[in-house]
Amino acid sequence: MVEPAGLRNDAIRWLAERTLDGQLSVTREDLADYRWDGEKFPLISTMQGIRRPAGWSATLSIRTAFRRSGETRPYEDEIGDDGLIRYKWRGDNPQQPENVGLRNAMHQRLPIIWFIGISMNPAQYQVISPVYILGEEPERQQFVMAPFAEEDYVPDLMTGSVMESSLKRYLKRETTVRLHQPLFRSTVLAAYGNHCSVCNFAHPELLDAAHIVPDREVHGLPTVTNGIALCKIHHAAFDRRFLGLRPTQGRPVVEIQQDLLDEVDGPMLRHGLQDLHGKPVMTMPKRRVDYPSNENLAWAYAEFTRAGRAA
Repeated sequence: MVEPAGLRNDAIRWLAERTLDGQLSVTREDLADYRWDGEKFPLISTMQGIRRPAGWSATLSIRTAFRRSGETRPYEDEIGDDGLIRYKWRGDNPQQPENVGLRNAMHQRLPIIWFIGISMNPAQYQVISPVYILGEEPERQQFVMAPFAEEDYVPDLMTGSVMESSLKRYLKRETTVRLHQPLFRSTVLAAYGNHCSVCNFAHPELLDAAHIVPDREVHGLPTVTNGIALCKIHHAAFDRRFLGLRPTQGRPVVEIQQDLLDEVDGPMLRHGLQDLHGKPVMTMPKRRVDYPSNENLAWAYAEFTRAGRAA
């Protein structure tokens, strides 16, 4: 069938609602709930990484497979100096149907959906959409993409051999906001089973992926081992050095600054912070390879200790 008018944008809107604008990941079971004109319509390919529905001229969605910690993820090597993303052809034939579908999406300036695997059993995906194909680099067998909202999509400015340095900085910043930050969040939350490490709170809408070492630092990389799942209150307390995590051979131990331990206030302070002092965190990743780096924890704990001495 020819691509139904409105289906593509409807699917993007549906995914935004289903994921709370990218805050929540989705499974294939979740995606099976999508309907168009009352009928089920698959949004993701079952076998191939690129979904171009039968009869459509352009690709609807692409998929990047999940990679475990320590394995190279495709997106990590796909960000160019211009801040744009590179997505490899399928195979090496430029006329392969999936490659033609991506090329047609580029020429027709159509948004596509990007599903990035963040865990297995069951498979979970971070949704990045809309994504636009801006160009093609056939000598490298890859397309050039940008994860921008429709109102920010200005392809004539984003392509070309020469771009202003200010535009490159903007593109890199937008790629971080629209790709790396949500992907980091989903990957860390998946590792912790959508539970706050400190208090075991289990509502992902109210959870964050905290950087142990901030991303402004050279070694503050957006990796699972530099992240920890925290609820909003404990994330804020951790970032402001009210709460520290002392590294041990086992689970990190929660410590609270002395001035907060001495303070008399309501039940939130008592149960949310004071009662946790000296206790190990409640939740750790299921897989040891996803445990927070002791080296990074030690760096953050030193910052927490310095903040206490300066108070």
